[in-house]
Amino acid sequence: MTMLATIFCPEGGHFALALACALALMQGVLPLAGLRRTDSPLTALARPLALSQCLALLFAWTCLVTASLGNDFSLKLIAETSAINKPWAYKIAGLWGNHEGSLLLWVTLLSLWCAGLALLPGQSAARPEGLPLRLRARLLALLGLVGAGFQLFCLTTSNPFLRLWPVPADGMGMNPLLQDPGLAVHPPLLYSGYVGFAVPFAFAISALLDGRANALWARHMRPWVISAWALLTLGITLGSWWSYSVLGWGGYWFWDPVENAALIPWLTGTALLHSVLVVEKRNLLHVWCLLLAIATFAFSLSGTFLVRSGILNSVHAFANDPARGLFILGLLGLYGGGSLLLFAIRAPALPTPQAGFSPLSRESALLLNNILLCTLCAVVLTGTLYPPFMQLLFGRTLSVGKPFFDATTIPLTLPLLAVMGVSMALPWRQTRADRLLPRLAPALLITAGNILPAFWLFPTPLAALSALLALWVISAVLCDLILRLRGLPEGSRQLHRLPRSLWAASLAHVGVGVTILGLCGMAGSQERLIEARPGTHATLTGRDWELTALTAHHGPNYEAVEAHLTIRHHDAHGPVLTELTPEIRLFPRQGQRTLHVAILHRPLEDLYAALGSVKEERDPQGQSHYSAILRLHENPLASWIWLGGIIMALGGGLHLLPSRRRPKPVEGELRSCR
Repeated sequence: MTMLATIFCPEGGHFALALACALALMQGVLPLAGLRRTDSPLTALARPLALSQCLALLFAWTCLVTASLGNDFSLKLIAETSAINKPWAYKIAGLWGNHEGSLLLWVTLLSLWCAGLALLPGQSAARPEGLPLRLRARLLALLGLVGAGFQLFCLTTSNPFLRLWPVPADGMGMNPLLQDPGLAVHPPLLYSGYVGFAVPFAFAISALLDGRANALWARHMRPWVISAWALLTLGITLGSWWSYSVLGWGGYWFWDPVENAALIPWLTGTALLHSVLVVEKRNLLHVWCLLLAIATFAFSLSGTFLVRSGILNSVHAFANDPARGLFILGLLGLYGGGSLLLFAIRAPALPTPQAGFSPLSRESALLLNNILLCTLCAVVLTGTLYPPFMQLLFGRTLSVGKPFFDATTIPLTLPLLAVMGVSMALPWRQTRADRLLPRLAPALLITAGNILPAFWLFPTPLAALSALLALWVISAVLCDLILRLRGLPEGSRQLHRLPRSLWAASLAHVGVGVTILGLCGMAGSQERLIEARPGTHATLTGRDWELTALTAHHGPNYEAVEAHLTIRHHDAHGPVLTELTPEIRLFPRQGQRTLHVAILHRPLEDLYAALGSVKEERDPQGQSHYSAILRLHENPLASWIWLGGIIMALGGGLHLLPSRRRPKPVEGELRSCR
């Protein structure tokens, strides 16, 4: 460890970060200068500069990890977020639980996306489907300019290698709420999704500069859109799971402003994904696609700004220095505002396809899908930003929470689900109603046959209607797959004969339906709050919950009190179903406590228990008796929420697997993206 600390020292990391910033600036300037000339050697510098920048940032990140594992409390970041007795896994995870470390992770992930683009095979006579070399050089240059701005921010106002004097003997430790396995994975996934949308953003700016956006351009951009979307989906899913399993309130989504900051680019990113498909398949919606690519990355930067500006009050926010928020606001104005200005100038000059839309076509359904997604985005954005702007402009304190978002988003989600079910059965270009209805008839019959069960099983008419539409989406996808399989020639009706893109889209749509079913099930959640001593019984939804004991134990850097609950079928004499052990953890160094929820996951329900507090009482003889405040839940279909998110992300991952089929050539392929 001593040798590693010598090689990967903080000074070396600081130098590597400064070197990466210089390399990123050269990556942004030199290839663009070379592109102004034909066959300029400067164009070829984009690739080695991108790879060198990535290596420098990886070295800087390794230096920071080494300092954390080595308990180097001379670094301000390590002293504020780590401690000697903190588990080693959280010493690493704690690096992105603060502003400086998370920003270094942000720029490092951006450099990895750049390196992936640089390593992608280029276009050649032997590989005509490869990425055109001049297009790759322009993309890497644009990404270099984005990276240079954030690395400069990291060096000037958010230096992760800032020294501290005098050096403390021990650190303060990380926020106890973040000491959870889910939080060790959630931020990197979320940041990967945020940063990944920088690549489609670069594609959009390149198309505006070049004056063309066509089917080949969309084909090259599509994998990057899907990759970023899948990672952001996983990040949001894991964050929702953390809220459910750690905070102890029994819910999965609080409409917290920082939660919304992740949802907003996900909505526009989903619309972008569908728009790219329309451009690739039908050479339509070019301008719509460009605007969505710019907006999605701008919203990703807005999320970064909101988390670090100090204007939001959230458990997720790094609200410690508004001056840093002003720096990010300047970057947002430069990248977002500058790109929108470029869009306003150059978009009207783009070639406009002459083909139109047929009302009964997949492109029409995807356009309607995009309109609804963008309207949802506008609603969430308004509800998120309205309170801070009212506070800033008029000094009025307002709260916009679940009632507002439920009342405004659900009416938009219902027609979105209806359109999703139809879209998979629609062909490109056009069809007739007499051909479409037979394809939708099986799914319509399945949905109609479940109307009465839905209104009987779900607690409210709105939940039942939403569940029926989710079932409509799932059944429409499955029926469409069966019909397509039957349409294959006799003797070749194997599942692998269907296009991989079809399987990927089907998985993603099924994932949406599964998540909606989980949300509808949670509308019928049953809850009970009790105060109990060991031996006390409570009844919830026909089951007996018994508090059998309260015990204490010690963790690596915390003390805990654990409640032992026995759950039985029917009554106190019924067979034992399971035992749950929720606990309270006290972290002495921070003087904070956290809840560790106990959950039994079952296919149709979760049994959920949280220990709220423990009280000590003394009887007249002076003996101590302990009682606990317990929150007990039965949450129907809760696990389906996160299962659906995983299925959606798997659909994106399946789409990215290499195909054995050579892509169909596009007219003018070698000339269209020079």
